[in-house]
Amino acid sequence: MNIREAELPGIGKKFQADTRNGERLVVVIHDDGRRELYFFEKDSRDESSATLELNDEEARQLAGILGGLTYTPRALEKVEMVLDELALEWYRVEPDSAAAGRTIGDLDVRQRFGAVVVAIIGSDKKTKTINPGPETTIEAGATLIVVGSREQVRRLRSVLVAGGGE
Repeated sequence: MNIREAELPGIGKKFQADTRNGERLVVVIHDDGRRELYFFEKDSRDESSATLELNDEEARQLAGILGGLTYTPRALEKVEMVLDELALEWYRVEPDSAAAGRTIGDLDVRQRFGAVVVAIIGSDKKTKTINPGPETTIEAGATLIVVGSREQVRRLRSVLVAGGGE
C-alpha cells in the first residue's frame, strides 16, 4: 500500500492510502483530535462514496481492532508465537532525556540493556539511519526503533524518556 502524507496548515495532517485494488482511503487528522475518513472507489476518485468522522477515543479503538489487538487472524498466530518474546518499539527522545546528545556507544545500549537500536528517524522526520553504529549520536526529538525482549526494551525506554535513567 502506498501512503502519502501532507500537512494541512491550521487543520492537521492528511494521509492518503491507495490499495492494491485501486481504492483510496483518505484520513484527515485534525489538530483537535477528530479524524475524518473518506473512501473512494477505484473508478471514482472525484467524489468519496463513504465518509466517517471519529473522535480521538473512537479512532484509537478502531486502530486497535485493525492492528489486531482484539483479534488475531489464525494465519498470524504462528508468527506471533515465534515473536512472542520479541518487542519492536518506537520511542521519541525527549529534549531532557538522559540519551539526548549522547552516542549509542556512550549509553552502552547492547551491553547495558540487551536491546538493539535498529534505526533512527531524525527530528526532521527526513533523516533515517538504518542499523546505526555505536558512534551515532542520539538527538533530541529523534525517534529510535529498538528491538529486544519486552524487559530489555522497557529498561532502555527508561533512558530514552524525559529525565529517565537507570
